[in-house]
Amino acid sequence: MSSIISNLNLYLSRQASSLGRYVLEQALYLIVGWIPTLAGVGIRGLLYRLILKMDGLAAIESNVRLRFADNIKLAHGVYLDQGSYLHACPGGIDIGKNSIVMHGAVLHVYNFRDLPHSGITICEDSLVGEFSVIRGQDGVAIGNRGYTSPFTQIIAVNHVFDDVKRPFVDQGITAEGIVIEDDVWLGASAVITDGVRVGRGSVVAAGAVVTKDVPPHTVVGGVPAKVIRVIY
Repeated sequence: MSSIISNLNLYLSRQASSLGRYVLEQALYLIVGWIPTLAGVGIRGLLYRLILKMDGLAAIESNVRLRFADNIKLAHGVYLDQGSYLHACPGGIDIGKNSIVMHGAVLHVYNFRDLPHSGITICEDSLVGEFSVIRGQDGVAIGNRGYTSPFTQIIAVNHVFDDVKRPFVDQGITAEGIVIEDDVWLGASAVITDGVRVGRGSVVAAGAVVTKDVPPHTVVGGVPAKVIRVIY
């Protein structure tokens, strides 16, 4: 019995800030989260103010999954498409004006280790493409007009695996954070690894794996990514 209670407490601790918040959030999702069309968008635009921070008007489509909603802040003009998933455990998710999170995208702070710099910040007029994944364990910051194409991954954490005698899951993690500056375009299926800064006005080619900083106004591609050309 004690193990069941322990597992329930663990589950709840990873869903909401408190039991009361869990009940409130889940009740709203059950009552209005499924409603389709513009009517549902309008209803959620009003009622979801009870569970998250909304500055102005934001559009939230049906079947958007939100966890730790009290740590989510949406600016005016934000659009969350159907099937997107925002998990904002301590550190939070802050999405700037007129930014868009497309269908199937996952924004997950995933801070269950109390890392000090966790969180996901997306500035104005940006777009997170379909089925992209952003993990913000030690912080992900995306500037203005940052575009990610479908299936991109921005992962601000890494596993330690240096000891061959121990499973990697027992060796801990490293987390340095990721910064993507203004006017960056990430091609489809690009991967941005932890500790990287992508410079202003740069382009990351489709399928590239970025393991080092990208200079401003350059095009990079390949595995690992290298500079292909400079944008003049």
